[in-house]
Amino acid sequence: MPSRYRPGPLDQRPNEQRQDVLCYTSDPFSEPYTVIGPVSAELVVSSSAPDTDFVARLVDVYPDGRAMTLTDGIVRTRWRETYALPGEIHPAPPKLLEPGEVVRLTIALWATGVSFLPGHRLRLEVTSSSFPRWDRNLNTGEDEFLMSVTPQKAEQTIFHDADHPSSIVLPHVPA
Repeated sequence: MPSRYRPGPLDQRPNEQRQDVLCYTSDPFSEPYTVIGPVSAELVVSSSAPDTDFVARLVDVYPDGRAMTLTDGIVRTRWRETYALPGEIHPAPPKLLEPGEVVRLTIALWATGVSFLPGHRLRLEVTSSSFPRWDRNLNTGEDEFLMSVTPQKAEQTIFHDADHPSSIVLPHVPA
């Protein structure tokens, strides 16, 4: 297996240089900050595509600049109103986006247990793909199991203002 596909934490700095990756970074912690339990990203978004993906990644940024993956998750917007684990049947039919429609997504980043040490920073990365980790999405709205080959460019917007607050949910354990 190529080293870039190995399991475990990976330094995200090369990915963070891409123009299609947004990074939201905290100030350095002055004391340990412990997170234990399920993490999620609550994003208010819109897209020019009828179906697209949003990927969120929780990252520990070390004082030397390393940006190490802790956990990540994805939402395919056609399934935004329902959630099923792999192999389960989705209880609701897929629902495509209207271009420019503003929707709220909850991206489960699963559970983690980590203490951000003094000098470390917390980062949330948001992008629209993470192939080959997650299956590609051609952004067309076509049946995702067809052998489509023509991708559609998607313009994504992530809102983070008073009327459209996006956030990360962290189960913090006080020291």
